[in-house]
Amino acid sequence: MKLDVNTLFLITIYVEVILGLLLLFVWVQNTTITAVAWWGFAHLLRAISVVLFGLYGSVPDVVSIDISNAVLFTAFAFTWTGARMFDHLRPQPILLFGGAALWLVACRMPLVAESFNVRVLISSGIITAYTWATAYEFWRGRSEPLVSRWPAIFMLFAHGALYLLRTPFGAMLPWSPTRNDVFESVWLTVLSFEALLFTIAIAFILLAMAKERTEQRHKTAALIDPLTGIPNRRAFLEDAEAQLKRQALKPRPLAVMLLDLDNFKSVNDRFGHATGDRVLQVFAEISSRAMRRTDLFGRLGGEEFAALLCDVTRERAVAIAEEIRAGFATASSEVDGRPVVATVSIGIVVSHDAGVDLAALLAQADHALYRAKDNGRNRIEIGSIELLLERVKRITGESPLAPLGAKAATKSAA
Repeated sequence: MKLDVNTLFLITIYVEVILGLLLLFVWVQNTTITAVAWWGFAHLLRAISVVLFGLYGSVPDVVSIDISNAVLFTAFAFTWTGARMFDHLRPQPILLFGGAALWLVACRMPLVAESFNVRVLISSGIITAYTWATAYEFWRGRSEPLVSRWPAIFMLFAHGALYLLRTPFGAMLPWSPTRNDVFESVWLTVLSFEALLFTIAIAFILLAMAKERTEQRHKTAALIDPLTGIPNRRAFLEDAEAQLKRQALKPRPLAVMLLDLDNFKSVNDRFGHATGDRVLQVFAEISSRAMRRTDLFGRLGGEEFAALLCDVTRERAVAIAEEIRAGFATASSEVDGRPVVATVSIGIVVSHDAGVDLAALLAQADHALYRAKDNGRNRIEIGSIELLLERVKRITGESPLAPLGAKAATKSAA
């Protein structure tokens, strides 16, 4: 079967319309990602452009060539604007319609109107500029870990580069501007087929990006405390367990902290819950700044926080805790213009044993925290994991670090 340009045009029109409507349908389901709507309208505009170009020879050239290309450039501009919206940047109306305006003005110039190669060069340059600008928008937003960004960047760059080849193709394969020559041109068939494949692939990649971001936000919402922006209880415990497993393979000293704001209920009673929430945010900010990049820090609930510091000495752990304690006491002396004067008590346990589990570490840190509360609050107390192990051993008659299978065998023998 011979696949001519006319057939490709019809297929492209159907595909562009279907993809455009599909993207708009996805956007209706989740209107928070407005970029999808821009991309949907971009496909519909491309369909209109192909329809107008397909009328070449039966309608004036100003419609089938000039306006058709102006609509096509606007479609690429919509895709670029969608990329900006995807990364929370504002549209730029002048540049949005600048390519179409530049083309319509250039077509009125005799030099451009009479030279096919010049018109191809201008149109190719406009499309390449918008396509590469779209790739750049995705590239500079790469700090967001979306895997689907990378195939989008590659395809957009390659598609823009191919459009630049239209001028040398036009020079190598000259043709007279009649309807038959246009639709029988080899290079036009190749470009039309490539454009069809590109529009299908990029639509699904953009959908994948939107889906990946939605899933990532849902996952983040499940693991991040919405008030303070730090990991919640679930996230902290999961990350800490994973860290301890790595710690078992390569033992290093570690410290666990439990941090509890003193008399926090009185802060809410005196100044209101809005101020109390702000105090929690201030504390989270100060603590996060004191932590190292490799440390884990999270909110367990209410006014209680926890931290896991790996490869840290006792002295360094105490220094970090003191930085948090002193910094919070200073920062909370006045919060939003109110004399809150909040403080924090901190319990620390430092361990060199690779076999200690998270529950044991948190239990001993909790004992140290209660001592800090009993001894006057606004202070740091250090627990000993060795004392905890000895206490458990005296009660159970066995080491809490014994393998589960060994404990079971001991009980069975008894």
